[in-house]
Amino acid sequence: MNTALFGVIAMFILTVAIAIPLGRYIGKVYLGEKTLLDPVFNPIERFFFRISGLDGTREMNWKQHIYALLGINLVWFFLCFLLLLNQGWLPLNPDHNPSMSPDLAFNTTISFLVNCNLQHYSGETGLSYLSQIGGIMFLQFVTAGTGMAACAMVFNAMRSKQTTQLGNFYNYFIKSCTRILLPVSFIAAVILVMSGTPMTWEGKETITTLQGGEQVVSRGPAAAMVAIKQAGTNGGGFFGVNSAHPLENPTYLTNMVENILIVLIPIAMVFALGYYLKRRKMAWMIMGVMTIGFLALCLPSISNEMKGNPAITEMGIDQSTGSMEGKEVRFGSEASAYWGITTTVTSNGSVNAMHDSFTPITGGMAMLGMMANSFYGGVGVGFLNFYIFIILAVFISGLMVGRTPEFLGKKVEAREVKIAAFIAILHPLLILSGTALSAYFVSHNTDMGNWSNGKASAWLNNPGHHGFSEMLYEYTSSAANNGSGFEGLADNNPFWNITTGIVMLLSRFLPIIGPLAIAGLLANKKHIPESAGTLQTDTPIFGIMIFAVIFIIAALSFFPALALGPFAEYFSQIH
Repeated sequence: MNTALFGVIAMFILTVAIAIPLGRYIGKVYLGEKTLLDPVFNPIERFFFRISGLDGTREMNWKQHIYALLGINLVWFFLCFLLLLNQGWLPLNPDHNPSMSPDLAFNTTISFLVNCNLQHYSGETGLSYLSQIGGIMFLQFVTAGTGMAACAMVFNAMRSKQTTQLGNFYNYFIKSCTRILLPVSFIAAVILVMSGTPMTWEGKETITTLQGGEQVVSRGPAAAMVAIKQAGTNGGGFFGVNSAHPLENPTYLTNMVENILIVLIPIAMVFALGYYLKRRKMAWMIMGVMTIGFLALCLPSISNEMKGNPAITEMGIDQSTGSMEGKEVRFGSEASAYWGITTTVTSNGSVNAMHDSFTPITGGMAMLGMMANSFYGGVGVGFLNFYIFIILAVFISGLMVGRTPEFLGKKVEAREVKIAAFIAILHPLLILSGTALSAYFVSHNTDMGNWSNGKASAWLNNPGHHGFSEMLYEYTSSAANNGSGFEGLADNNPFWNITTGIVMLLSRFLPIIGPLAIAGLLANKKHIPESAGTLQTDTPIFGIMIFAVIFIIAALSFFPALALGPFAEYFSQIH
């Protein structure tokens, strides 16, 4: 086994080893049990509630949770949007970066508001330090906290026998930010600073290269932002090339730390569920399904990147180190492929290699991870997406055995199934509709007028199957709240800024509202004691059922599109 492959295995084992105790800690936080950090954060949280005038002890029903979540996000939208429109003349802008255009500011604000972090700008030239820290990094904390607070409400609903009172959104939100995200990010930021990631308010620095020439290097308060971008499954980079940048990700150690952070809290939330519900067997079943799906995407990706690109081999170029085009030598093909899958099965979207340069199968696996959108997922919302498939699996299993579907002692009836089906269908609808629209314009070489400079064909740096993949990937990334991209696409124009902004908006809040509504409706139903005929939802058999539902929905919805893009490109390369 080569050293690089051993590093990949070590990353996954370390992630799970840390996630188990972290999940227990998260469960304690949401249950209000005593933890070691109480003396530090109790006064801070009381201060926040006092200055805001909010009552963190008032119980809310599921509708009040949704109103609170949407209301506070609306405030954040206007604050960040105005900041980006005016950053050019505001302070903390040593490099004199200009203000954003309205369409780019709209896209960027929506992107970071929904935890997607899709970037149609380059970080070091597109944002001031005030925008990076006061706008972007602020949203990276609070939007991650929002997803975790929504997940905590669903945990509460699943635990309750019969109630409409499901905790307090603001209490869950503040605890998520202060007691979970902040400590994890602080530890990560310290490691990054010690490894060479800058944390300064100084502007660009002119340096002399080894060849004797001069080069201007961007700096800034990067370490703090990189830590929360990874821990909160945000993914938006301080620098344009994200974690492929040598200052954002200097060493193999920082690469391991950042890669572990991508999936750490999503996995920990599964173990938090087991502790919260006192159903550890269910947690391990969910973890097993997610891990099988993850490995099914990860193993062929690593294998293909290690083999190299057959088109390059035909040119007589040595690929003994794997497919290294678009990758950093300090990470190699194995760690780059592993990062590519971990970042796309979650809603992270950060990159340490150029995804546009992945071999076709790896690019397809990255897209499929976002299309399934249920293997680990984002912080909080990852489990909410999986919860939808649990409800569908319960319903289908009940029909198969001729019993009324039940989940945790509650009857799953038509209303809950309709909501779950709508959310499951929404994801492919947004992705495929956007891709079809853009493909239509490109195929007809449409003159886009004010929507884009020039004709639609100018969007693509690559023709044919790969060009189609670039458009498919962009909408898939937007709908999955991911944010990574096949960067051969020219996307900073009104068409892509507005259409992806709309997709991001719909695909963030509706998939949160749906699970909250289902959980709230089920929590208010009469609890039915388990009997000999009750469907056991914590067994491997039920796990297989969930995986089958995910696979069938993904296969029926997306395989035709994948066949036109990455799979067609793969078969064209092998003749």
